[in-house]
Amino acid sequence: MLTLTKALHDQIVAHAREDHPDEACGVVAGPAGSGRPERFIPMLNAARSPTFYEFDSADLLKLYREMDDRDEEPVIIYHSHTATEAHPSRTDVSYANEPGAHYVLVSTADADDAGPFQFRSFRIVDGAITEEEVRIVESYA
Repeated sequence: MLTLTKALHDQIVAHAREDHPDEACGVVAGPAGSGRPERFIPMLNAARSPTFYEFDSADLLKLYREMDDRDEEPVIIYHSHTATEAHPSRTDVSYANEPGAHYVLVSTADADDAGPFQFRSFRIVDGAITEEEVRIVESYA
């Protein structure tokens, strides 16, 4: 199960809606080993595409060095789907290389009346996709 604060949830959703019609992407880092998402890090979709996202390699290297310096790890890796449901595509699965991360997908298809808004979380390990419950809390106790 993914537990995250309402503030983080709202930041992810706002980023997805702001970048629509292109896919948005980013990371929520947390203290290494805690599994607790804390620091929202919106990233630039280097592909600038409505059907594909790609982290800029220089930005990603900088982010991983920064997380390493802060003793953090990527707890959530998120992106949006602009015209389809919030479910990992084959491409998403092929790029999922953080087995400990929660892969959050936000569908912004509702922005075009194409379907209901969705915020879903998945674990992707060795190509296997497992959806998990999302629990939104005001704060971590």
